[in-house]
Amino acid sequence: MADETSATVATLSAKHVDLSEKPKILYVGDSRPGDEPVLAALREHSDIVEVSTSIRAIAALTRDTYAGVYVSSEYLSEVAQLGRLLQNERILEGMPDGVVLLDADNTIIWANGRLREWTGREKVVGGNFYTVLGSPEILGPDFCPFHTALASNRASSSTLRLGDNRYFRVHAAPVLDAGRVGDHQTPGHLIVTIRDVTAEILQQQKMAAIHQAGIELADLTPDVLSGMSVEDRINLLKSNILQFTKDLLNFDVVEIRLLDQKTGKLVPLLSVGLLPEAADRSLFAHRENNGVTGFVAATGQSYLCEETTADPLYLEGCKGAKSSLTVPLVLHDQVIGTFNVESPEPRAFTENDMQFLEIFTRDVAVALNTLELLVAEKASTAAESVEAIHSAVALPVDDILNDAVNIMERYIGHEPGVVERLQNILRNARDIKQLIQRVGQQMTPAQAVPSSQQTDSGDFTVLTDRRILVVDADESVRSAAHNLLERYGCVVETAHDGGEAIFMVRNMALEGNYDVIIADIRLPDLGGYDLLVKLRAIIDPAPLVLMTGFGYDPGHSIVKARQAGLPSYAVLYKPFRLDQLVKTVEQVINGPSKSGPDAPPEDVVPI
Repeated sequence: MADETSATVATLSAKHVDLSEKPKILYVGDSRPGDEPVLAALREHSDIVEVSTSIRAIAALTRDTYAGVYVSSEYLSEVAQLGRLLQNERILEGMPDGVVLLDADNTIIWANGRLREWTGREKVVGGNFYTVLGSPEILGPDFCPFHTALASNRASSSTLRLGDNRYFRVHAAPVLDAGRVGDHQTPGHLIVTIRDVTAEILQQQKMAAIHQAGIELADLTPDVLSGMSVEDRINLLKSNILQFTKDLLNFDVVEIRLLDQKTGKLVPLLSVGLLPEAADRSLFAHRENNGVTGFVAATGQSYLCEETTADPLYLEGCKGAKSSLTVPLVLHDQVIGTFNVESPEPRAFTENDMQFLEIFTRDVAVALNTLELLVAEKASTAAESVEAIHSAVALPVDDILNDAVNIMERYIGHEPGVVERLQNILRNARDIKQLIQRVGQQMTPAQAVPSSQQTDSGDFTVLTDRRILVVDADESVRSAAHNLLERYGCVVETAHDGGEAIFMVRNMALEGNYDVIIADIRLPDLGGYDLLVKLRAIIDPAPLVLMTGFGYDPGHSIVKARQAGLPSYAVLYKPFRLDQLVKTVEQVINGPSKSGPDAPPEDVVPI
């Protein structure tokens, strides 16, 4: 052998070396003149295989068996580094990622044990990288990562999908030959790391599927819903929620409650798999004494109960439940309810499950809100239709009433039969208006109106079925009186002038008096004070309210009426607010002793 100062020979005990034949010697160098004497001596007794780089030396060693390796002194430092790498092969074998050395043809020159484990092959060296992995689909971002890395001298990455729905992320870095970097030659080898990202990708896919399911929940189009009742819509939403919860999240026990913002009560919307007493349990959005559900609703924070028997907040929901997961339903940063799932297995839910459920419930909240808006739209549309019909009918019916009482006044005491028929006309006309109101209530049932859209009529029950007579020559005032007061359940009739009003009051006295009479102080035939005097001749005290513009009282009707005993609260100055109108009517009905403080300002009513 040659002088060790000029070269180093590493003898390898290769497997199955046939010493009866000429042994193979691997020469790593570039045939420098100083190496020729050694090479000449070796050729006499050996077959010499020459390679010019240490990378190609490793490739040659993995493909064939050699009796020894001769390394030129110029490559000692480089080979020493690769030698240390190979000596620490145990570290690479224990890595969670796969590490392979590829040549320009994607042939595996060296690989750690992880790749053999993933592919189930005992031998991967010498095989094509893609073939060894079962010809996976390249998902990108680079659809030819190895070629890109070799051509650009830059690292490149891509994601591979195997046929068994496994996913690997590969990172390819070019290996530059030592001593030849300055030549700007294309590298011939790649160091490739492979990481199993199946769990990560499947989680992303699950998130995307959950989000898409949520979008479908909220996609309640008018075409689909136009022929469905409110109950059918709610049942459709419940069915979709259950389907996606079971298919995507694999939860079998589900409870959804909606938060009543006024009372704080958590109202059950959907319950599957819970005990009946748990499903019907009264819960409120409080941190204590209302279970995990109440705590989540009060705090707006998700709650993972890993062991129900050791959790002080947990209240039994599912029989034999060992763990539960509860997240808030949040819409525009406001908690509108809770979503709870339970399992008979302890620690059945993970942080990932919580993340999935939080994503899903955001869309559930949107779907519930969409449904509420659609219901509100339906209720509003029906109400508008009824109001339009009523507006078209109310004043003509009032005209019938006015004409009937005018004619009846002429025949009273003269033609009893005519008077009786006229009274039937009056009753039928009033029945028509009440029928319209009842139809309207049936078209917009209370349960169809979301809580956020319900009127405050429940606070004004004293007005329900109260008979109100409005006297004004202005048709817009009479029409507005119907629209404003009938929404509170009042039965409104109108008259054009004082004479009609007297006839109406006299006729109504046969069936029960008007509860309130609202009249302008300047009627075509009477002033406000004169009307009060005539009314008192029929009913005393007369429940009269006078309307006037600010400071407009040329006949001093209001002053005279107050001197005659008209209460101070029985005056409305135009334009007045709706709350003032309602408050005044209430005060006249209840009397001054039951009148409350002034209501907060509302929009001005142009009446």
